[in-house]
Amino acid sequence: MQLTPDNKLKKLIIVGDRVLIKLRKADEKTSSGLYLPPGVQEKERVQQGYIIKTGPGYPIPTPVEDDEPWKDRDDNIKYIPLQAKEGDLAIFLLNGSYEVIYEGEKYYIVPQHSILMLEREEEL
Repeated sequence: MQLTPDNKLKKLIIVGDRVLIKLRKADEKTSSGLYLPPGVQEKERVQQGYIIKTGPGYPIPTPVEDDEPWKDRDDNIKYIPLQAKEGDLAIFLLNGSYEVIYEGEKYYIVPQHSILMLEREEEL
């Protein structure tokens, strides 16, 4: 699912080092030929899905400079950016994530440290 000006995901803001993931459609048949219902596949410990939105990253505290009181206090927070990018396929731990339903769709909010691996279409 891509972000377009029409959809409501544009209004969402992901906070900190978290990403918003939509699960990838799982294969209905196992390698041995059994058909599993979707509920069984969603309970696996490791899941994969596409990253829809990312947060700004890890916040870095600004240094306090009390020795120069005439300087303006700049409260702009700086961030270390995340390695995950929108559109990446992420393999992540399910027990570190939070399931949310937004506009009738199921998404997962996953912290960066619960992502095990990323697959990106472009060269790194």
